Amino acid sequence: MTVAQIGFHASHEQFAPSRLLTLCRSAQDAGFTVLKCSDHFHPWSERQGQSGFSWAWLGAAMQACDLPFGSIAAPGYRTHPAVLAQAAATLSEMFPGRFWLALGSGEAINEAITGLPWPEKAERNARLKECAQIIRALFNGEEVTHRGRVTVIGARLYSRPDTPVPLLAGAVSKETAAEVAAWADGLLTVGGKAGDVAKVVQAFRENGGEGKPVHVQHALSWAPDRATAMAEAMHQWRHAVLGGEAMWDLRRPQDFDAASDAGSEEALAARLTVSEDLGQHTADIAALLALDATVHLHCVGRNQEAFIETFGSKVLPSLD
Repeated sequence: MTVAQIGFHASHEQFAPSRLLTLCRSAQDAGFTVLKCSDHFHPWSERQGQSGFSWAWLGAAMQACDLPFGSIAAPGYRTHPAVLAQAAATLSEMFPGRFWLALGSGEAINEAITGLPWPEKAERNARLKECAQIIRALFNGEEVTHRGRVTVIGARLYSRPDTPVPLLAGAVSKETAAEVAAWADGLLTVGGKAGDVAKVVQAFRENGGEGKPVHVQHALSWAPDRATAMAEAMHQWRHAVLGGEAMWDLRRPQDFDAASDAGSEEALAARLTVSEDLGQHTADIAALLALDATVHLHCVGRNQEAFIETFGSKVLPSLD
């Protein structure tokens, strides 16, 4: 395995854009080697209370920091694929070799705001593939006219980087990972138990993704004592207890709050590691790194400065 790549995830749902800039600079100074951000129109919960525009923020963040950056977006709803391609190409032209973009099928809480019908998963995956083909053609300098699930007429990117932006695919399930492997330059998936993540990674690699980079966004809750770690997780990330299609189909932060209000601490702890034990967190991260993946750490609590300082000084050095 190559040298461990451990990233800091900047959560636009939880923190103001200005604070995220400071946090990313702190993460770079603390020894994190990559950075990643979300792309949300709404937060998951009214308690989170933020929703900065990631594409405005990324330009400032990449100027302020020297590390590689990644983000994920869902083309074809809130953001037209040609506009998304232009934004990504501009960033990569200004900061060569430092930006990758993952494409996902999206969540209604962000994408349904335009009033377009919100389709079932199979249709969303088909739209994702179609948009990926459009974006890749634009990255390659082609003039694109396309009439399908989305429409593009005579589009061409004139400001492009020398090397096209890596176009990853976001996938949570084995089925989606297998479906996107043929067209994606890499995989972005969620963390958790390494055995479960390994199945998603294996499905990707066995269906056309062998040799392509894998990124894992790993949510956790750490604080100096478990009670605080759990309280922060319940306050900021309780929606993680939801299963089925709820995460993709609920439309408003208050809907997520209502749906997850009865979620227990036990149910939440089954979804992400909630612990004061740095040894446990280190072991979880090491198991994900063993999948030959870049691991982006997302501490879901509000204690970001303490998390960065503590993990930078006590966890990252043990994983080199």
